[in-house]
Amino acid sequence: MDKQKIKAFFAAYEQRFNDSLAGKPIDVESQVAAFADYIVGTNPNSTMGGKNDDTYKDFILKNQDFYRNIGTKYMKVIDMELIELDDLHAAAKVYWDSGYEKDDKEISIRFYVIYLLSFAKNMIRIFAFITGDEEKVLKDHGLMPEEKS
Repeated sequence: MDKQKIKAFFAAYEQRFNDSLAGKPIDVESQVAAFADYIVGTNPNSTMGGKNDDTYKDFILKNQDFYRNIGTKYMKVIDMELIELDDLHAAAKVYWDSGYEKDDKEISIRFYVIYLLSFAKNMIRIFAFITGDEEKVLKDHGLMPEEKS
């Protein structure tokens, strides 16, 4: 496990995300390439999985629009714990600081995501991720749009 390569991988991931938040065109191909052919994600409310295809590209674009629309200004990796699982897999617990602007107030939220990584074909790919209840945290900070009834 090459820790420097993994840190560089997440630095590039962070940069692409922040470029998109700043209004630059998102490098969808590079963002998609960060993920395996099939991806699994889980949080306290659901577990989902899907192929890394055009539907996933659309998801990435919609996700970026969502974060911009709720006032996200940045996502920054602040720390990382790496656990080697075997020669071809690792877990990365990535600690993030996220910044938002709402009603002329700056809001900072810290959270972590656990990413499961594969190193097949000498490439780092995320094949699964585990998150907390992001929707609840965003609602608690008044960042989620009001639901229409």
